Amino acid sequence: MNKLIYGALLGVALSQLHGCAAVVVGGAATGAAVATDRRSTGVFVADQEIELRAMTRLRETFPENTGGKISVTSYNRQVLLTGQVPDEAVRARATDIVKDVPDVRTVFNELAVSGITSLTSRASDTTVTGNVKARLLRNESVPGTQIKVVTEAGVVYLMGLLTQAEAGVATEVARTTSGATKVVTLFEIVK
Repeated sequence: MNKLIYGALLGVALSQLHGCAAVVVGGAATGAAVATDRRSTGVFVADQEIELRAMTRLRETFPENTGGKISVTSYNRQVLLTGQVPDEAVRARATDIVKDVPDVRTVFNELAVSGITSLTSRASDTTVTGNVKARLLRNESVPGTQIKVVTEAGVVYLMGLLTQAEAGVATEVARTTSGATKVVTLFEIVK
């Protein structure tokens, strides 16, 4: 009987430690990302908060997918909206909602007024994003970890703080990646 109780307690304890390990590993990964990022730690954290607050406000305004499929990406407090919405009114309202989130400097509204893309299309977008990121990381002329890559319906969006030369290389890498139909650069050029 005692072995059964100890076994159950050990199982519960180990399941709790698993969660701690994820927090420690996640915290270490975030720390490593901040250490190599050109954004300040404060801006890095602000970007995460902006994405969370914007998505929360959008979900509150457009419950149960009435607003379509909207993705929010923030880099250096510049926000990119991608996805599909049912009409121009929802598209415009999404911009207004996100502009009101604290710390947002600019909103790039790339929402399409159309039906939601298929699961196959979204899987293809995920593949394109992964391929662009992998190619950027392998290219020694560009800091691949400094570039945010988002793909929506074959269109690749690039965000980051780059020099003019780095931006040119990154754009060419994305442009020549299989599956990319168009590249939109939203870089901020640094010296």
